Amino acid sequence: QVQLVESGGGLVQAGASLRLSCAASGRTSSIYATGWFRQAPGKEREFIAAIRWSDSSTYYADSRKERFSISRDNRKNTVYLQTSSLKPEDTAVYYCAAGPGTVPSRENAYDFWGQGTQVTVSS
Repeated sequence: QVQLVESGGGLVQAGASLRLSCAASGRTSSIYATGWFRQAPGKEREFIAAIRWSDSSTYYADSRKERFSISRDNRKNTVYLQTSSLKPEDTAVYYCAAGPGTVPSRENAYDFWGQGTQVTVSS
């Protein structure tokens, strides 16, 4: 089993930046990729970015490349999502997921999910 804990969310004003963290523990040797997703109220969960643990290759949803950046700290088994120039429409619960990540943008590529961290952006 793998446990994922997200942190770093909060209430910010439009234009602000946040760095979200996803700390993995447990059987981390089974993780090949970690992805970040988000779900806004009344909407489906959507893919933001993913990173492969073997070579730190990164993948982004086309619409997220400019304001979101994913990275990983190998020593801490932690994956980060740096966000910038946040907009009210970025308000959502942000989730990290871990697993094979065969197709990084698909939810079913991941076996383990965190509980999510709320990001609220005020105008």
